[in-house]
Amino acid sequence: MPRSDFYPPIDPFQTGTIAVDGIHTVYWEQAGNPRGVPVMFLHGGPGAGASPTHRRFFDPAHYRIIVMDQRGAGRSTPLGETRENTTERLVEDVETLRRHLGIERWHLFGGSWGSTLALAYAETHPDRCLGLILRGIFLMRKSEIDWFLYSMRVLFPEAWAAFTAHIPEDERGDLLEAYWKRLDSPDPMVRMAAARVWSIYEGSCSSLLPSPDLIAASGEDRHALGLARIEAHYFRSNRFTPEDRLLRDVHRIRHLPAVIVQGRYDVVCPVVSADELHRAWPEADYRIVPDAGHSAMEPGIRAALIQATERFKEYR
Repeated sequence: MPRSDFYPPIDPFQTGTIAVDGIHTVYWEQAGNPRGVPVMFLHGGPGAGASPTHRRFFDPAHYRIIVMDQRGAGRSTPLGETRENTTERLVEDVETLRRHLGIERWHLFGGSWGSTLALAYAETHPDRCLGLILRGIFLMRKSEIDWFLYSMRVLFPEAWAAFTAHIPEDERGDLLEAYWKRLDSPDPMVRMAAARVWSIYEGSCSSLLPSPDLIAASGEDRHALGLARIEAHYFRSNRFTPEDRLLRDVHRIRHLPAVIVQGRYDVVCPVVSADELHRAWPEADYRIVPDAGHSAMEPGIRAALIQATERFKEYR
């Protein structure tokens, strides 16, 4: 039977940081087989950071597992910093880490915002990629951002009501700017309160069935602050020009093996974006999980991703 559950927990065999500019220091780690096939895990958000569970998608006997907390996220510093924090800078950081670790080519594994960054990196550096495993496709378009801010209420009205209740009624016409005003407040209590509500809103909508553990993790201070500040910053200031750039430039990577895993009932990143990506990249193996939402931890999504990493053992 194809493997469908996580590999056992493992610790990194190496950790480090890189000062990527005068503001940001980026955390990275390696786990698994030091001589294995390199795979780069790209976390979501933007701003969510990585966790020890993310190492467990990969066979540690086969893969050299590289994990990086992106600028402003997780163990990278300063937490929640938006200055010099753009998609282009993140692509540069990934490439800086590749060179730092002496890796010639690697697989990319990214979900949600991680799929966005994986596509942006691969389209910029196709010669450095062995293949892509993508989940919960997000292409950083206005329609997707507006869906997150306003239209998720169609399916999660209670979560959206709590999200909007944090903002005075006269500011709800532009929820993004209203939240940003609070997330960028000089008062740390104002920042943290807004961040927690934003992050819990996203966590509450991220699984097909209610997940108290996911919602609790979403409200944790460091996770919430990094996610909410960086996500709102990117939604405001880091859209692609032209907006369909990732789809337009797929021709640069169509020769690479790829798997696209998408939950049929993903509300945070609806299936329409994955469908458009697959139409632009018909060679990619497109797997719709019929009983899943957005979270990579849901059983069907998890199984499809692990089966993809097993299949990718043939690509070196």
